[in-house]
Amino acid sequence: MAAGLLGIFLGGFGVHSFYLGDNKKGVLQIVVTLLTCGLGSLWGFIEGIMIIAGSIKTDAHGRPLTE
Repeated sequence: MAAGLLGIFLGGFGVHSFYLGDNKKGVLQIVVTLLTCGLGSLWGFIEGIMIIAGSIKTDAHGRPLTE
């Protein structure tokens, strides 16, 4: 739940990706957001919704996400 909320509210900064242990994707999300003047933050917002909906079920190390 925490990763999903981080994705919805701070997804443009890749906070949820860092929280899940995927540092490369987190940095990439920051770069995309900066290069697109904020439009890239939709990527994090959508991932946050996917985490809450259950479409994304594991972290970067393959461990299952729990409530």
